[in-house]
Amino acid sequence: MIPTTEFGVEIMQYERMLRPFAFNLTKNREETEDLVQDTFFRALSNKEKFEEGTNIKAWLFTIMRNIFINNYRKNQKRNTVTDTSDNQYLLNSTREIEKNGSERAFLAQDIQKAMAGVSTDFTEPFMLYYTGFKYQEIADKLNLPLGTVKSRIFFARKELQEKLVELGINLNTAQN
Repeated sequence: MIPTTEFGVEIMQYERMLRPFAFNLTKNREETEDLVQDTFFRALSNKEKFEEGTNIKAWLFTIMRNIFINNYRKNQKRNTVTDTSDNQYLLNSTREIEKNGSERAFLAQDIQKAMAGVSTDFTEPFMLYYTGFKYQEIADKLNLPLGTVKSRIFFARKELQEKLVELGINLNTAQN
């Protein structure tokens, strides 16, 4: 186990790389400083989770990305108003909220990584279905029985979901 002071010195050498990444996420100087500070705080307080010999730079970037995504989600929830009338509709705040595309971009990257690990027998029918083809069109195009196409798409979804869980992504909580 690395002593805390040595670990602190080691992670601080990545500050110059983390700062532009943080600014790219937040687009705000004050929020950038907060994000960098939160990242170092979280890294130091969880140093026992860092396995020596792994890529510390990637670990820090992952911490920063996760903090940003969690803060973004908290802010989104804060901007939701509940109508207490008899019907109890859930309403969005009346003020305009500009969505930040960073979370979606990270999710898309993670889905692409996970998709690369899905069996190739399943990916072609799945991608055709994803791009808008109907089951029968896919069956005709790939010269496969309709039931085979349906099962391959089902298994591709299942395998993709498992790969995403391995990457630490639960689509049930990742969707807006």
